[in-house]
Amino acid sequence: MSSRSVTTFLVTLGLAAGSFAQDEAERKPLFGETHIHTAYSFDAYMFSTRATPDDAYEFAKGKPLKHPLGSTHQLERPLDFMAVTDHAFYMGSLMKTSDQSHRLSKHPLANTVNDPNPAVRVSAFRALATGKIGGKPVDLPALVDHDVQKETWDRVIESANRHNAPGTFTAFIGYEYSSNVRGRTLHRNVIFKGDTAPLPFTRLDSLNPEDLWTWMDAIRAEGHEALAIPHNSNRSDGIMFERETTGDTPFTQEYADQRNRNEPLVEVTQVKGTSETHPMLSPNDEFADFELLETMGTAGSKVTQFAGGYVRDAYRTGLEFQDTKGFNPYRFGLIGSSDSHTGIVPINENDYSGKLGAVDGSPEVRLKMRRTSMDFGASGLAGVWAEENTRESIYNALRRKETWGTTGPRIKVRFFGGFDMKDVTPGDKDWVEAAYANGVSMGGELKAPDANGTPTFAVWAIKDPESGNLDRIQIVKGWSENGESQEQVYDAVWSNDRVKDPATGKLPVVGNTVDLKTATYTNSIGVVELAGLWTDPDFNAKQNAFYYVRVLEIPTPRWNLYDEVELGKPFPEDLARVIQERAYTSPIWYDHR
Repeated sequence: MSSRSVTTFLVTLGLAAGSFAQDEAERKPLFGETHIHTAYSFDAYMFSTRATPDDAYEFAKGKPLKHPLGSTHQLERPLDFMAVTDHAFYMGSLMKTSDQSHRLSKHPLANTVNDPNPAVRVSAFRALATGKIGGKPVDLPALVDHDVQKETWDRVIESANRHNAPGTFTAFIGYEYSSNVRGRTLHRNVIFKGDTAPLPFTRLDSLNPEDLWTWMDAIRAEGHEALAIPHNSNRSDGIMFERETTGDTPFTQEYADQRNRNEPLVEVTQVKGTSETHPMLSPNDEFADFELLETMGTAGSKVTQFAGGYVRDAYRTGLEFQDTKGFNPYRFGLIGSSDSHTGIVPINENDYSGKLGAVDGSPEVRLKMRRTSMDFGASGLAGVWAEENTRESIYNALRRKETWGTTGPRIKVRFFGGFDMKDVTPGDKDWVEAAYANGVSMGGELKAPDANGTPTFAVWAIKDPESGNLDRIQIVKGWSENGESQEQVYDAVWSNDRVKDPATGKLPVVGNTVDLKTATYTNSIGVVELAGLWTDPDFNAKQNAFYYVRVLEIPTPRWNLYDEVELGKPFPEDLARVIQERAYTSPIWYDHR
């Protein structure tokens, strides 16, 4: 199915008040960042970042911010919401090492942390990871100062509340819980709904995320509503989405309920790679080899286990549990965010500011980095469909998983599914109201039909006006029967009048206009808008399934190509110079019973 090119943003017009579907149809797309660090984080401070949460919020609202290496960055379009998520353990402690009146200025790491040479400061980061500096043990527990933590946390709360402007900009209170198990990433960002929050539960309390969930349940009972968002499952070496608990005991219904209650979302893309899938897990997916980062931890050791480390595989595992045990521990939606450690949101390929301050913040520095850091990407953003730009409305959207993640561009996407979609014509006036009335949106659940039926899905996407045209919309399906899962990627709607190869069923590539000598491209291929209906040709009413949308742009220059052109020097030959930016929606699940 090809699509016409449309040059205007189609919005739902002429809705009368009254029905719930009409209220839902008035939800608007909002873009934000739920994972960013400032000088309050121990590592960001070591990487020369001196920006505060105030600076990060002001940057999100459109003001310029100076990078630790001296350049200035500014968003041309402000974000709608942000949660500053500084690491909770050692929060604020490293900043105090420069205060000569504070006891932490006498800590053995103080001189190293505040050395004017960035390379020396980075050695302090390694000391925190190894517990040694210069071959001698470092007293890491001495860095823990509860008074400093409380003082810093109070400033975090005050900053978020001061920058929160209902209707204009939403600032969430948040932090990062940063658990590592033998270098394998089990990090989560904790986002609070309200205007206050208790002192964070940190890795110093427990490295087991299940203990974090128990703490979250306890504070929720006290009136502090919160959710956790895992990230970088791609660097977990297969332990983020396991088949048994951290204590090596089998999953139970109670475990699945607690996990789903506390972790309704997962961050699918960010600077440190994309966690959708891997070619080893999805060999028939021609777009699976995308922004992969196959190392873990500070030492850069190689990931050895891909299964359990990517969201599509987790969705499949969840269906297998649903078949065999009657519960699904992996019923989460998707968002994107950056994980920047400078207060700057590095989502633009042509203005990439890096992730780690002085370590990777300029083309000259990046050219000399180890290859792992060159695999970092300019990603990503969180998208939500919410009634208004307020904490309550956006948080509720996160909870119901009416969310999507992008690798940076502000691609807007809608996704609905249902068994009676005959009155839904994506792109037409009032189609969104009809879709809500006759189906469910991303993050929703379809129940088995009363009679024989096949689900139809409505898809719609419009490009970011500042980025590449759209190539195609794909629907990724996973299904399971008797505990064995499978997957299939379907091209649902695509640009230009391409025809699938009758022998392979593959859609021809959209083309490539990128000029490698100038780091430029033209929007002479692809389209502005894609919209259509897709009916599952392989539906089996007795098989549990999930469906999510992947939207692809046409090829555009990657950040390192811009660096090459600026410097006149090449990066490694095997480093991708062209990227197809994309968006991923939360799934719609089909339950056969």
